[in-house]
Amino acid sequence: MKQTARHWLRRIAVALVGSMLLAAALPASAQELKIGLKTEPSSLDPHYHALIPNNQIAFHIFEALTMTDADGTLYPGLATSWKAISDTVWEFKLRPNVKFSDGSPFTAEDVVFTFGRTGKVPNSPSPFTIYSKQVIGFDIIDPLTIHLKTAAAAPALPLDMSFIAIMSKKAAKPDVAEGMTTEGLNQGQGLIGTGPFKYVDWKRGNQLVLERNDNYWGAKPAWKTVTFRPLTNSAARVAAMLAGDVDLIEDPPTDDLDRLKKDPKLRVSEFVSNRIIYIHMDHFAEPSIGIEGTNGKNPLKDKRVRQALSLAIDREAIGARIMENVGIPAGGFLPHPMFGAGKDERPDKYDLNKAKALLAEAGYPDGFSIALGTPNGRYINDIKVAQAIAAMWTRAGIKTKVDAAVPPVFFKNRDEFKYSAYLAGWGAGEVSNSLRSLVATPNREKGMGTTNKGRYSNPALDAKIEEALRTIDDGKRSALLQEATKIAMTDYALLPLHFEKSTWAMKTAINYPGRNDQMVRADFIKPAK
Repeated sequence: MKQTARHWLRRIAVALVGSMLLAAALPASAQELKIGLKTEPSSLDPHYHALIPNNQIAFHIFEALTMTDADGTLYPGLATSWKAISDTVWEFKLRPNVKFSDGSPFTAEDVVFTFGRTGKVPNSPSPFTIYSKQVIGFDIIDPLTIHLKTAAAAPALPLDMSFIAIMSKKAAKPDVAEGMTTEGLNQGQGLIGTGPFKYVDWKRGNQLVLERNDNYWGAKPAWKTVTFRPLTNSAARVAAMLAGDVDLIEDPPTDDLDRLKKDPKLRVSEFVSNRIIYIHMDHFAEPSIGIEGTNGKNPLKDKRVRQALSLAIDREAIGARIMENVGIPAGGFLPHPMFGAGKDERPDKYDLNKAKALLAEAGYPDGFSIALGTPNGRYINDIKVAQAIAAMWTRAGIKTKVDAAVPPVFFKNRDEFKYSAYLAGWGAGEVSNSLRSLVATPNREKGMGTTNKGRYSNPALDAKIEEALRTIDDGKRSALLQEATKIAMTDYALLPLHFEKSTWAMKTAINYPGRNDQMVRADFIKPAK
């Protein structure tokens, strides 16, 4: 870890000098950056919803103990170093002389307060306890040294720390059980972080404005002001880009990529992401909402039916025709060589005849009807992908209609278990994150299954996940994660579809190479040389 810390400290020092020189050379007009967002955050509370549109805004204002670069590599954030001093204790050395945007000092007390808050945020659709729950206690050695205690060995803890935004204990009203309420934070109250920007204003549905944090300890961003505009309609995003109303947009429509790449006034960045697009199914309810023609039975509880649904999907066709080659067919939770992903994880090959045979074997020779839930505008071509899958399932004998909704409504319906099957996405730094969130048996106390809205449960899989989570040796842990993935894929716990290749379009005057976590980070957007 010491070598890594020195490496990143050198990079920070170089960035500081470069940033100061760059800022001095920029004209006043270049100090404002306007970004067209595909999805507006559902909240400014950094612990309310573990969702990329929320996280990417949070990490402009707040920081974590550890952080990840464009490739997902871990580097020092509010902690300069970390090490395991026993099987159940991690020591984090905190960065000195860091101030929150209100000028107050950052200390270990803020870390303890933040971890206490993550499990107390009411009505969290996808809670951050998946990252924090394994920490069962703290010892503050001094204001800049803290020991995090875990119930068992926790080798993934440093990576987990990169997802938890550290809040100011002073600003977030610690006298309230969960600190500042989500409603208060959405109004800008208590939005005090150590990040490169600070909050100015949010008019939901119109714009979110941030400005440079002059108290920031690191390299100052090139931009004095950043304005995020929610442009959920893809045509409107492109129109705003072509008209010069915004400087950068995320996720331009695949239909327009060739045209945008040929425009001399624009550039397009592409980056293979760590996001899997998948279909989850109802493994619990009987009858299941949205299924008809089964006399009240839930056919999705039968593995043969789940396998048939998978075999009826032509992933290669979806990747080539619907995704226009910005979707890579998936057979696991993360693309190889990300940690825990195996080389031999292959997607099911399209086999319509076998799918029909499995349905007949399971007692559904005439199929049944099902509704497939999907967001409209959250993921790349999400509704088009859902419509293609509906046609493929219908061809196999399962009459499928698409139930599409704007992202906030979709996630609310999903969290209330209103779909028998739904299309969604998940990004992660390593496979353990995906496993314990998406397919581990839901257990709020353990922070497991936090986004397992199909309520899948498999004790053998749970045991393998928990064994991996307490295995220190990286080689053995990776092997265990691959074994757990095989259990989940063999049982068709969910149906992986593809990994997204993320794209951003921007004016040639700026440059943003992209990130594998799909976030738009204004502090990494630079004026072009």
